[in-house]
Amino acid sequence: MSASTAREALWGALARPWDLIIIGGGITGASVLREATRAGLKALLVEQRDFAWGTSSRSTKLVHGGLRYLANGDVPMVRQSIRERKRLLAEGNGLVVPLDFLLASHPREGGKHWQGRAGIFVYELLTGRWPRGNHSSHRLRELVPSLVQEEGLLGVPYDEAWVDDARLVLRILREAMAAGGSALNYVRVTGLLREKGRVTGVELSDTVGRRSATVRARAVVNATGVWADQVRAHLSAAPRLRPLRGSHLVFSSRRFPLTHGISFRHPRDGRFVCAVPWEDSTLVGTTDLDHRPSLDEEPSISPEEVAYLMEAVEARFPSPRLTLDDVVSCYAGVRPVISSGENDPSKESREHLVLEEEGLVTVTGGKLTTCRAIAHDALRALRHRLPGLAALKTEGPFLDTPPSLDGVPLAAPVRMRLRGRYGADVPALVEAARPGELDAIPGTSTLWAELRWAARSEDVVHLEDLLLRRVRLGLLLPNGGEEHLPVLRELCQRELGWDDAHWESEARAYLTLWRTHYALPGQQRAPRESQALAAHR
Repeated sequence: MSASTAREALWGALARPWDLIIIGGGITGASVLREATRAGLKALLVEQRDFAWGTSSRSTKLVHGGLRYLANGDVPMVRQSIRERKRLLAEGNGLVVPLDFLLASHPREGGKHWQGRAGIFVYELLTGRWPRGNHSSHRLRELVPSLVQEEGLLGVPYDEAWVDDARLVLRILREAMAAGGSALNYVRVTGLLREKGRVTGVELSDTVGRRSATVRARAVVNATGVWADQVRAHLSAAPRLRPLRGSHLVFSSRRFPLTHGISFRHPRDGRFVCAVPWEDSTLVGTTDLDHRPSLDEEPSISPEEVAYLMEAVEARFPSPRLTLDDVVSCYAGVRPVISSGENDPSKESREHLVLEEEGLVTVTGGKLTTCRAIAHDALRALRHRLPGLAALKTEGPFLDTPPSLDGVPLAAPVRMRLRGRYGADVPALVEAARPGELDAIPGTSTLWAELRWAARSEDVVHLEDLLLRRVRLGLLLPNGGEEHLPVLRELCQRELGWDDAHWESEARAYLTLWRTHYALPGQQRAPRESQALAAHR
């Protein structure tokens, strides 16, 4: 069954009774759907844009152990993050990848220097290992030649992991759907149904098919992340969120090679910034600003954020002599942070929130690393209405074990990468590949076959879905991969079922989107954001 046929079949079945409706197709919503299906519930997820369109495809790509929570004394949160990271590394091998990290720190930073070293000492103990010795200036130069050569600079090692965040969402969703769950992208919730003062369903609008539906369920979860207050507004609930924007610059690993993640303090304000090797690139981020534009608009990095991040790069990594001409792409995401009234956005807590209002359970905030635990917290709030959830084991597996590719003539790292990203779909992906399509796209580790598979089977509605989330060519290649569009057309147009006019319209829309939101912005000033960046302490 094609993706479009499956979409039609599911839309026609919406009138059936559901146990659970989940609003939001990011990492939290996907995790709630997966765990709900594990408990045997008939569950439906709807997403107003594409799956992982929001924060869940725009992170720093780290599955981290929560080191920053130690500054607030939140040891239980750190323990949970370390435990969940370990689980994802084991079950998502090839998708979640171990990464050695270093804190670059100098004694002249005073108390911050000693605080950072002490924090990592405790953090390493919590991971179950004795803290390693710090790297001297000489050793640090050997490990990271591009880092500033400064006598007395230390490298304090600790463990992290990187991930393709959008692919993690998609794998969780597809495993949930294989287990009996249902999911629709580009379906907007236009209203909540209420009976006797309790939410009993949703009004839906299909932005692809221009149609609507009324769907009822025994329970509804609002897992829309930064949009959670918009859904809660249907109940006249007071806002709880503070949308914060985090932006990143992407460099080619050929110009900016790193084998370790590097965390360091920004020379202007002392905020932590990191440089992360990811895929075939190096990411630098992130900023932390109150996000003023409409949440329904594609977020963009501002000129001030570009200058702020480049200032950090030039100060800490002088030898490559990186300039704006070396930036391959940039991206911005808006985080759902629970507002506590802090003046400094960076001091807001990243803990998640679960609350029930008139029967609507809202879950928002938190981190990608703890997505499974957050989903269990949300489902725990529904046990009084869905008794079947009592059978859900909190310590069971999260990701399914993918099939082996031992008989496929691919290098072991390539097989591992495909198994991590595509799980149970990986044999079908390889079988669908035509001659030459198991080769990598130049400049990336992505195989041509991944594009064919995604176009055929992964609910692609727009070209941006394919190039920014199913695969990440829009971030990894200059000009969003524009030079490869003719080849992509040969691979994907028929799989998508698009005629020539449709393809050409989608290609124009994608390139306009990329140039507006993923290329470096113009140099016009934004005084309010400039002041906010200058105010970081």
